Amino acid sequence: IGYANEVGEAFRAQVHVNLVRLSYVVASGYVVADAVHKGQEASERKWETEERKRSRVRWAVLDTLIWQGLASVAIPGFTINRICKFTAILLERTSKIPGPMQKWSTTAIGLGCIPFIIKPIDRFVDFLMESTFRKWYHKGPVMEEVVHHRRND
Repeated sequence: IGYANEVGEAFRAQVHVNLVRLSYVVASGYVVADAVHKGQEASERKWETEERKRSRVRWAVLDTLIWQGLASVAIPGFTINRICKFTAILLERTSKIPGPMQKWSTTAIGLGCIPFIIKPIDRFVDFLMESTFRKWYHKGPVMEEVVHHRRND
C-alpha cells in the first residue's frame, strides 16, 4: 500500500490524473495507519510517568508521519514522476517507437525503477531525520525500538 503512489506515477501516462491522485490518497492512508500503529506501540511501553508516556507517544506518531511522508510518499512519488517524465521526453525525441508503445515503455521503466529507489531514499530520509528533527528530542533505546522505520526486506 505504501508504494501505491509510485505505481500511480508510473501509470500517469496511461490513466486519468484522478487515479494518480487516488494512489496518493491510498499511500497517505498507509502513512497515517503506520503512525497510529507506532503511537499504539509507544503507549504500550512502560514509561517513568504518564506525562513522559504522552510525550513519547506524540513523538512516535510525529516522527512516523514525517519519516513515512517523506520516504513513502513525497520523495518516491517525485522521483518516479521525474523518471517517467524524462523517459517520455527522451523516447519522444530519440525514438521512432509509436506513441502507445512509448507510453507503455515509460510505465515499464517507472515500475522497474521502484525497487531500486526505495533503499537509497530510506537511507537519505534516515540521515535527514537524524541530522534535523531527531536532534530535538532524545530517542533513547525504548524510542529506538518504537520508532523503527525499517522495511521488511
